[in-house]
Amino acid sequence: MSPHIVLAFDVYGTLLLTSSMAEKLAEYFGDEKAAKVAADWRMLQLEYTWRWNSMEKYTSYSTITRSSLHHALSLSNLTLSPTATDALMTNYNSLSRFPDVSPAFSALRTTITTTSPNDQHPITITPVIFSNGPISMLQAYLSSPPSLAPHADIFKKLISVDEMPEGEKRYKPHPSVYEHLVKEMEVERGDVWLISGNPFDIVGANMYGLRTCWVDREGKGWVDRSVVEVEGKGRPDLIVHSLSDMVGRVTEWVEGKGKGGEGGRV
Repeated sequence: MSPHIVLAFDVYGTLLLTSSMAEKLAEYFGDEKAAKVAADWRMLQLEYTWRWNSMEKYTSYSTITRSSLHHALSLSNLTLSPTATDALMTNYNSLSRFPDVSPAFSALRTTITTTSPNDQHPITITPVIFSNGPISMLQAYLSSPPSLAPHADIFKKLISVDEMPEGEKRYKPHPSVYEHLVKEMEVERGDVWLISGNPFDIVGANMYGLRTCWVDREGKGWVDRSVVEVEGKGRPDLIVHSLSDMVGRVTEWVEGKGKGGEGGRV
């Protein structure tokens, strides 16, 4: 096992709460309607990215985010003025982080380089952000206190699907986006751990050959059956119920101590 691993953190639904937009939407529609619109907005945002992948085409994430907002509003027979829409798009650059993000990165900060218990090899950890969002949005999150500003310096690189070559840009979970991540980090597939709260992202990365850690905050267990027929695929290498548990579990796994041992999926 390589002594160097990359921890590639997904952003939306892993580090940042897309549902936090409900608070802003509530200023226009009240809490109940806002919660539904926020949930529909996220669902449609993802669906739009998958549609573009299926068509083997690409459009910007900001365009998808704006279009899916209008679609979500239509489902509830609601509308917003262009000014209000622009304000919401600006607010999207300062999403709130999950409560377990700060403790997790505090732990990671002290574990960037650690030594295995048998003192054989140091495990060098390189944290990066890996997202569907463009670099401009990722930089906005890293400068926004409600988002990731307190932890901005921990990330060694920002990797966006939007930085892929023209004509080749796709969204998660297209295999080319995980290939892009590996090429950007100049490492082997098995040295990259995707940390994500999104099952579709975990499955895509797993099928490509990355290591995966799924953050199951709801504690419902792995129920995704999309590629169950593919032997050895379709399940995360590790499951944690809080991002705070991720660092210890991943380093344990790398040291061969994780439940299931080398190559085990739990």
